Amino acid sequence: MKIFAFLLLSIVFVSCTSTKSTIKNIDNSAVKPKIINEAFEITEYANDSKYGYDADYPINLGPLTENLEALNIKYFFNSLEGAEGESINYKKTDTCCPFPTETNLMGAGTLAIYEVIFSGTNKKVNLYFNIFEKGKIVCPKGFTIKKNNK
Repeated sequence: MKIFAFLLLSIVFVSCTSTKSTIKNIDNSAVKPKIINEAFEITEYANDSKYGYDADYPINLGPLTENLEALNIKYFFNSLEGAEGESINYKKTDTCCPFPTETNLMGAGTLAIYEVIFSGTNKKVNLYFNIFEKGKIVCPKGFTIKKNNK
């Protein structure tokens, strides 16, 4: 019975996965930033306004195992603040957008969606994260790099 359930789950997951990835900003030569004081040392700003805000242009933190997602998300957000210096809060709200990947034993990955709330404002945004693929980690539009992390 366990084998049948596993096979059924595998078929459902694979059938929901696109056979071709739509992610446009994978860069296997990208170097992950240093970690200083529990924050990535981000030094550059995104040129593309889609970076992080569009499922085809997620923030690629990988390749990571799923148990390291929360820690690396923390490092990412610890390096940023709002455009006007606001502190930010974040929470994972959903996963979406299955895609094929060779960095996961299942052969597929999903994107994580995090809601970001800017303190003292009503402003909220959603950012897409990919823990399975590499990419250049930069500051998305609408955020600034924390001064103590430059």
